[in-house]
Amino acid sequence: MEAMPDFLTVKQFVAKHPAFSMGGMRSALYWQQDALEEAGAMTRMGRRILIDEQKFMKLVQSGGLRTVRGVA
Repeated sequence: MEAMPDFLTVKQFVAKHPAFSMGGMRSALYWQQDALEEAGAMTRMGRRILIDEQKFMKLVQSGGLRTVRGVA
């Protein structure tokens, strides 16, 4: 059985991980929404964006967010 993910709101995630700014996170969530959802790193509950902390960090470590807006 798979462990339940630890979801954080964007505000909670930024407070817990100060290396990520609110603006940078909002930009990544806007421009890379499809990739984040496919990786399971982000989901929506109504208008609220929830981040799976472990999957998001794995995506960042693998270079998945090396480019946010298509510019290297």
